[in-house]
Amino acid sequence: MLKSYNCDFHIHTCLSPCAELDMHPQALVKKAREANLDIIAVCDHNASENTPFVIKAAQGKNLSVLPGMEITTSEEVHLLAVFDSLANQAALQCVVYKHLAGINDEKRFGVQAIVNEAGEVEGINNRLLIGATSLPLIEVINYIHKFQGIAIAAHIDRESFSVMGQLGFIDESINFDALEVTRVTGLGGAGKKYPELSHYSFIVSSDSHFLKDVGTAVTRLVLDQISVPEIKMAFKGENGRRVLED
Repeated sequence: MLKSYNCDFHIHTCLSPCAELDMHPQALVKKAREANLDIIAVCDHNASENTPFVIKAAQGKNLSVLPGMEITTSEEVHLLAVFDSLANQAALQCVVYKHLAGINDEKRFGVQAIVNEAGEVEGINNRLLIGATSLPLIEVINYIHKFQGIAIAAHIDRESFSVMGQLGFIDESINFDALEVTRVTGLGGAGKKYPELSHYSFIVSSDSHFLKDVGTAVTRLVLDQISVPEIKMAFKGENGRRVLED
């Protein structure tokens, strides 16, 4: 049966260098439920170690957590990858780490904490997660699709770290599954701002780095069940699956 779901496909945890330490799995899940979200994707910068703990924290909470990642390409474009399984997320993580150089400077970029579902620190990621990988955009998208994921261009309405801001346009040969805008533009404004991109599906996400931002931007999808293939159908407007515009 088709049903409407409140979704936020771009949420960080305390593993991301620019996120507050209060964004640990337990607190994140609690805030997401308070915001009436049904589906979230954990998309830390170039990393994924906190995702299993968010999934554990969400068990029995009527919240579906999809494994994801926000990858910085060699062009310094931010790209969201969303998966059905931890195994597929891990496969992409191996590729990303092979192409990510540098060591984190905690004084400049903050602590990159790995925290479990009980709020206990499991470790620290010392990689330079705020940095760019050596992987070009098209190659990252190919990997995402190889591992059966969804490729979403992040916050295209921002000047920095977006495909529009870095490249100035979206090449038609690049196979994005959807384009994300911020709540400043919103779904209603996306089509007006980017009429030349109307053949893409737009979504809006919170890009939460702080607990107060969780649930401040929501995309409503009509799905038969919660899965990547269903979400892809919604982005394409197939078989009754669709993105609802407020």
